[in-house]
Amino acid sequence: MKKEEIKVLIADDHDLIRQGLMRIISFEDDIIIVGEAENGEKVLDMLKSCEPDVILLDMKMPLMDGLEVLQRVKEKLKSIKIIMLTVENDMTFILDAINNGADGYVLKDSAGTEIVEAIRTVYGGDKYIDKLLVSALFSGFKIKEKNKQCILDSLSKREIEVLLYISKGLSNKDIGERLFISEKTVKNYATNLFRKIGAHDRVHAAIFALDQHIQLYYESKFQE
Repeated sequence: MKKEEIKVLIADDHDLIRQGLMRIISFEDDIIIVGEAENGEKVLDMLKSCEPDVILLDMKMPLMDGLEVLQRVKEKLKSIKIIMLTVENDMTFILDAINNGADGYVLKDSAGTEIVEAIRTVYGGDKYIDKLLVSALFSGFKIKEKNKQCILDSLSKREIEVLLYISKGLSNKDIGERLFISEKTVKNYATNLFRKIGAHDRVHAAIFALDQHIQLYYESKFQE
């Protein structure tokens, strides 16, 4: 049976970047390129004709920047997943994108496997943050809780383990393999722990976990 194809629109004002991304994706049998755009206005013009599932969207483009495109797409077509592409690791840019509904954030110089993983992850309904950015992000994000350490204390050992692996950038499938439980069970644990710590998604949960030094917390509490 043929795999369901993920339709991707590439938006970047540099031809070499677009060509490079197209080459990376061309090796994947479940992802197809349905269009490319060199500026923000063209992205919006192309949405109806190519009907993408995922947009790889450059943060800085002429005529209309990526953040404005992100806002406009999410206002009208929430089902389209958007991965922001940038050379920036500035926390203000990243948090602006996340707060405006970005489904993923990837550095342009990341490995091709990272970009492909990001596409599949957001298409599947999860958020994705470049592994190179996770450790830097937590310093720019604060969850509104007076006593976050007490929140970690409220989690079960298994929830702590799932949160620890989320902070390392692992997918639900990978976490399940590490813990010898099903992917669905991992998702259930994740949903419960997100509610407990007040995180909206995997990105916020990962930042929270790093902010709380979860590796040290786990080792001190469960590996004595």
